[in-house]
Amino acid sequence: MTNQSQTEVSERTVEEVVRGQLAQALGGKRGMVEAAVPTLFFTCTYLLGTNYGWQVAGLDPLRLGLLLGGTAAVVLAVVRLVQRSSVQYVVNSLFGIAIAAVFALRSGQAEDAFLPGIIYNSVYALVLTLSIVVRWPAIGLLIGAVTGDPVGWRRNPAVVRLSSRLTWLLVLPCVVRVVVQYPLWAAGMVGWLGATKILMGWPLQVAAFAAMVWLLAVGRTPMESEPEAADGQGTQSGTDETVQAHP
Repeated sequence: MTNQSQTEVSERTVEEVVRGQLAQALGGKRGMVEAAVPTLFFTCTYLLGTNYGWQVAGLDPLRLGLLLGGTAAVVLAVVRLVQRSSVQYVVNSLFGIAIAAVFALRSGQAEDAFLPGIIYNSVYALVLTLSIVVRWPAIGLLIGAVTGDPVGWRRNPAVVRLSSRLTWLLVLPCVVRVVVQYPLWAAGMVGWLGATKILMGWPLQVAAFAAMVWLLAVGRTPMESEPEAADGQGTQSGTDETVQAHP
């Protein structure tokens, strides 16, 4: 059993670690739907209410849209709890719509409900880019967290390069969202903001994930570097450049 375990660990690759973590982070189709539903409810309610002059219980379209969007997120959370499944993605939606409500209600402008997302993507892209510039790419930190050695991955230049490329693929969706959504926010185009937020949310993230899978498929970086036995110090060198993994 021990030998089999050792073999499995030695055959694991950085690509496999990253692929598994990214797949888990996406949350599957259900997670994508749960992320989109509150935004869909808010946008549709606001647009219909504005165009047709709807008011329910004295609520204007902005407040009504925020209420229905929040209610949808709560319902999804309750369903998750009843099914005893993870509420992580629904909680993210609830948190997001709560922040959106604060911005929109404070200014009274529906487009400001989308401003927190634009700010978030701007800051996220900046932080990820800085992590690459200082050669501590975010994906490398993920590898360190999974393997149990937070800094060991940096001893392997191939792992650092791969981590940087993968991190750039996380930066790209954030930049695209800001470039597209900021002008729409400045123009107050709520309908287009809602549509782009949904289309550029999980779908764009899945596209980035697919690009990562492709990049991971074209090369495999072993979790453990091959020993260099030519100078008689191969065992020590291999140990120094190993990205440690735990069964």
